[in-house]
Amino acid sequence: MSQATLTLSRVRHSLAPWARIAGLTVCALVTLGPVIWTVSTSLRTPAQSFDLPPQIIPTHPTTAAYHGVFQQLDVWLLALNSTLVTALIAVGQMITAGLAGYAFARLEFPLKKPLFGLVLATMMVPLQVTIVPVFLVLKSMGLTDTLLGLIIPAFPTAFGTFLMRQYFLGMPKDLGEAAMLDGAGPWRIFRSVYAPLATPGLAIVGVLAFNYHWNEFFRPLILETSSQNYTLPLGLVSLQGNLGTGSISVVLAGVVLSMLPAVAVFVVGQRPLREGITSAGVNR
Repeated sequence: MSQATLTLSRVRHSLAPWARIAGLTVCALVTLGPVIWTVSTSLRTPAQSFDLPPQIIPTHPTTAAYHGVFQQLDVWLLALNSTLVTALIAVGQMITAGLAGYAFARLEFPLKKPLFGLVLATMMVPLQVTIVPVFLVLKSMGLTDTLLGLIIPAFPTAFGTFLMRQYFLGMPKDLGEAAMLDGAGPWRIFRSVYAPLATPGLAIVGVLAFNYHWNEFFRPLILETSSQNYTLPLGLVSLQGNLGTGSISVVLAGVVLSMLPAVAVFVVGQRPLREGITSAGVNR
């Protein structure tokens, strides 16, 4: 190998880390750019919302837009509704996904594979296709315009079932067989042996469910008609009247407030997410 080739190879190896850092920096800026602009604009006065060129750091930051949000909306009620709905959905999906995933992974019953294929097929059906039948069923049960009407239909999760099935398949069968030799039944094996080991996987299901349903807009829009049952994303729609007066900072202040709980849950749930994904990869 010539000296020129060796020199070129060294240059490539020395530039490779910097190239990766530069690429990741560009991707981060593209991803976080709208969020930074949203937070920045929410701290400006309405007159400064459309300054050209836009200033990332406001010259005279103010929280007046946030006060405007609390004056126009019952933020605490909306946040309470959203918290109640998303927390119960997250817990419900963790329970249903854990039970269904264990059943499809470790139990034997008729039509097991076709049923699992049917569960996966539901992931291909858009929500807009099923919302009318769901609405009619809820109406017949008297659950329309109630928070329970948002919570109960969201308990089944095809993705969570698939994720937990793969998680349980990666666990050693010897653990269940040893418990069976000790006289434990399927429920005892699941509760005492496999469920504690599946905690990271269940945490993934819970965090993803919370973040998805916290930002959900379509189902509350169809199923809720009373303002006291509005969730936070649905309640923020009433702020759009500020766009006609140029007060975009008020609208974006509401957006920032709605993002904070989801960001907090994601930050707290980062460690379980990493542990769950890593342990799933090691098990497989």
